[in-house]
Amino acid sequence: MPVSPAYRPDPRFMRLGPDFADPVAPADFPARILRFRNDRAAASVGLEGLSDEEWLAAFAGFEALPDNQPGPLAMRYHGHQFRVYNPDLGDGRGFLFAQLREAETGRLLDLATKGSGRTPWSRGGDGRLTLKGGVREVLAAEMLQALGVPTSRAFSLVETGEALQRGDEPSPTRSAVLTRLSHSHIRFGSFQRHASEGRADNIQRLVDHAAEDYYPELMPREGGDRGAGLLALAVQASARLVARWMAAGFVHGVLNTDNLNITGESFDYGPWRFLPRNDPNFTAAYFDQTGLYSFGRQPEAVFWNLQQLAACLALVAEENALVEALNGFSAAYRRELTAAMLNRLGVKPRGDDEDVDLVNAAFRALASGGEPLRWEPFFFDWFCGETARALKGPRAEIYANETFMAFRERLAAFEPDRPERLADPYFAQGEPEELLYEAVEGLWAPIDQADDWSAFEAKVAAIRAAGAAWRL
Repeated sequence: MPVSPAYRPDPRFMRLGPDFADPVAPADFPARILRFRNDRAAASVGLEGLSDEEWLAAFAGFEALPDNQPGPLAMRYHGHQFRVYNPDLGDGRGFLFAQLREAETGRLLDLATKGSGRTPWSRGGDGRLTLKGGVREVLAAEMLQALGVPTSRAFSLVETGEALQRGDEPSPTRSAVLTRLSHSHIRFGSFQRHASEGRADNIQRLVDHAAEDYYPELMPREGGDRGAGLLALAVQASARLVARWMAAGFVHGVLNTDNLNITGESFDYGPWRFLPRNDPNFTAAYFDQTGLYSFGRQPEAVFWNLQQLAACLALVAEENALVEALNGFSAAYRRELTAAMLNRLGVKPRGDDEDVDLVNAAFRALASGGEPLRWEPFFFDWFCGETARALKGPRAEIYANETFMAFRERLAAFEPDRPERLADPYFAQGEPEELLYEAVEGLWAPIDQADDWSAFEAKVAAIRAAGAAWRL
C-alpha cells in the first residue's frame, strides 16, 4: 500500500485489552461504490497516495493498514441517553479501525466507522448506515470545520448496495459505510461502563491512557490527582466545544454521554441542524419532545454530562478536586463563547467588559432581527466590523433598527482582525454559505432520484472555499 512518509501508525487503544473492546469482523458488502474521499484529511495522515481500489479495500473491506491495528475493535461503553442510563450500549454499528499520528501536530487520531456491520452491541439492529445519513455527516463535518468548530472529519463514504428498512425515512433506502477521522473515541460513557461494574482499576487505566496519549501534561501527576486533572482538562475542552457550537448556530441534537469525548471534539452527527435564525428553543431531533438538547440548553447539557464523568472519576480521585474542576466550567464557557463570537465577527478583543458587552449586543441584535434575519448572514454581513457592507447589503433595512444601533456603536470601537480577508471573492457574494435543513434535503433529492452527485460535490467545494475565506 503506497503510504507517504507522513504515515505514522500508532495503534494505542488495543493495548488496554479485552475489558475495553471486542474484536469484530466487518460486514461483507455486496457493492463498493466510492462516493466521497477526503484527500485533504488523507494527506494529513499520509494516506492520500492510495488508489481508489486500495482506498476501497481499506475503507469498505477494512483490510488492515500497514503496521496498524490488526483487526477492527468494537469499543465498550455505557451512557445516559436523554438522561436515562443505558447499560446496553457500545459500538453497535461501528468500530475502531486504525490509529495514527497527524503529520503536522503529532496528535493521535482514530479512523473509526459507522455502518460497518453488526457487533456484540448492536441490540438487534442491522449495524448499517443509510446513504442519506452518511451524506448528512459529511456535510455537517465539512461545515463545522469551515466554521472553526473542533470536529471529526468525514474521511470516506462508500455506498454498499443494500436496501435498508427504516421507520423514520422512506424505505427501502440505500446503504453506506462511513469512516471518520477523529481525535479520540474515548467517551464519557467509556468511564461509565467501568464505574457501573465497580472497576476502579479500569477507570484508572483509562485515565492513564488518556494522559499518555491525549494530555501528556498530566503524566507527572499520579493516581487520583491525574484523574482530577483529566476532568479539569475535559471541562475546558468541552466548554470550548459548546461555545464554538453556539457561535456557529449548530444544534448537535443528541448530547448523550456516549456522544461526548474527553478531547472536546464533536463527532457522530445524527439529527443535527444549523439554526435558521436565533431561537434558543430550536431542536434538531424530532424525538426531543421536551427540548432537552435544544440550542439554548446545550451548555447545560454538556455540563450535566461532565458531572456524570466526574461521578465515575470519583472512584479514583478526590471529591474536592473534582468539584473544583467542575466549578471551572461556567467561567471557561463564558470566556470561550466571547472568544468564539469575536472570531466570528472578525474583530480583535479589547478587554473583558467591552468584549462581553459586544457579544451580548450581538445576541440581542440577532434576536431583534426576527424572522427575516438568518443566523449565518448576520456574521457574513458584519465580518471585520465592515459597516458599509452591511448597510448596503440585502439586509440593510433590518440593520436600521434601534437594537442594531446599539450593536453598531459597540462594534465600531473594535479593530478588525486580519481585514485583508475581506478581499477574498467569497465576501463579494450576496449571500454566505449556509447549511439549513431545506438545503440538505435539496442536495439529497438528486442523489436519491437520479444518482446525481454534482450538487453535493459543489456544496462541499463551496463550504471549503468559505472556510478558506473565514480562516477561523
